[in-house]
Amino acid sequence: MQHRKMLRKSPELWLDAFMAELMASRCFVAAKSCLMLALVIIPTDARTAAIDTEHLFGFTIGSDVGEVGENEIESSATGRFGKQTGTYNAASGTLSAESVPIANLRTEITGEVLGYGITGVGGLADQQYAAFGGVSADIRYRFLDRATGPFGFAVGAEPSWGRADDVTGEPANQYGVDFVAAADWEPIRDRVVAAFNLLYQPETTRLKWTGTWSQQSTAGVAIGVMVQIRPGLFAGGEARYLRTYDGIGLETLAGQGFFIGPTVYMQLPEKAWIAVAWSAQVAGGTQASVGPLDLVNFERRQARVLFGVNF
Repeated sequence: MQHRKMLRKSPELWLDAFMAELMASRCFVAAKSCLMLALVIIPTDARTAAIDTEHLFGFTIGSDVGEVGENEIESSATGRFGKQTGTYNAASGTLSAESVPIANLRTEITGEVLGYGITGVGGLADQQYAAFGGVSADIRYRFLDRATGPFGFAVGAEPSWGRADDVTGEPANQYGVDFVAAADWEPIRDRVVAAFNLLYQPETTRLKWTGTWSQQSTAGVAIGVMVQIRPGLFAGGEARYLRTYDGIGLETLAGQGFFIGPTVYMQLPEKAWIAVAWSAQVAGGTQASVGPLDLVNFERRQARVLFGVNF
């Protein structure tokens, strides 16, 4: 009850208190101990490969953008599960073509397929369908190269058009841009890498059934840490703190969620790779209701699988 009062009064103080408790919890201490033990028992002369963070994480973005002339086909499958009541399953699959035309510049165009299975969720109409979801284009530029400096830094913008409201699944025209600033560094060269993202995602939506327009935006931070267990095999975790607002200018806070979960990445033969990530909302809240989570704007659990081939 004390945490709920603090969340409504001051989200920033609540987050500080939550992170302090997390740092002091037995689970965190045990996880930290396991990680330190793993770093100790891995031989210092164990063979490792140079780290490429372009696709290393599931929900976080690295600063690497690939080599000049490199082309890639990438696909992803993302699932979002669980609301306050009923059954809520939302899935999206993407197919992307990526290229690096000049040094430090990465371009990508993506097509998306959406699917919704919504039954008995309070405030949402039942939805059962799969359809073409929309298109997006991603442009990312790296300003600092981690290989020649203390850290890497890149910025990106991904304008998109979608055919459904991403939460309710109702038919709509949704226009948005995902802005990201990504930094990463290697605390232990070629063995441990950490990444930090700043996120801003404004969206404008027009529902087809009613013709009404709405504007919303999401801002937040993401952190990922990965350890190279053996050449081409990484394991670690990611955490995200997201705040959603009514209006594209971050005018009115609508809700917030804190997500955390594991990630695994593996380099495959023939210049292919795969990454698998799972994330659960462990804390949050909305301005409109009392509760330990924000299940209006976000979901209980999210999962993602990414696969790509370079050529």
